[in-house]
Amino acid sequence: MKVLLINGSPRSHGNTFTALSEVARSLEANGVESEIVSIGTRAVQGCIACGRCASLGRCVFNDDLYNSVRSRLGEADGIVVGSPVYYAGPNGSLCALLDRLFYSASGLLKGKPAAAVAVCRRGGASATFDRLNKYFTINEMPIVSSRYWNSVHGRLPGEAAEDAEGMQTMRILGDNMAWILKSLKAGGLGLPEKEAPVMTNFIR
Repeated sequence: MKVLLINGSPRSHGNTFTALSEVARSLEANGVESEIVSIGTRAVQGCIACGRCASLGRCVFNDDLYNSVRSRLGEADGIVVGSPVYYAGPNGSLCALLDRLFYSASGLLKGKPAAAVAVCRRGGASATFDRLNKYFTINEMPIVSSRYWNSVHGRLPGEAAEDAEGMQTMRILGDNMAWILKSLKAGGLGLPEKEAPVMTNFIR
């Protein structure tokens, strides 16, 4: 079993990395492999709604970040997405990547347990947490919870480690993710039979 953790911060070893690393340590202690991948500092192409992914089976833009994360998603049994808070929302570069991944590679994600992590100086964490969870809920992914909303506080790199409650929240998140993955592997039922999609555009 393996969990992919996406670090949506341009700081590859900042507070978001610190929070995700605590989740990863908890996963590893439970016998679940983990990998943290950072989106980096390069500009990220957003979705242009061209619809080409429907025929290509992948995004029309052939950039390394998308390709790298997409291939890892296929190997992962669960996913954790972490982001710093920018104006009470996730990093825009992260959302640009997630928009493309969830639209063009939903088949690699559907049914896999997922969790969001928000890291902030003071406020905006719950709004960021909510925004990230919407990627999962639209794709029928069970959301993994902790004992509190998955947020950690810290401004300068390393300060997140001083948030004792936040770090505990990350550890429990890792424990819960491992428990769900093991439960599924031990004989969890398959996905329920699906109805044909009904699309309503509210245009008469």
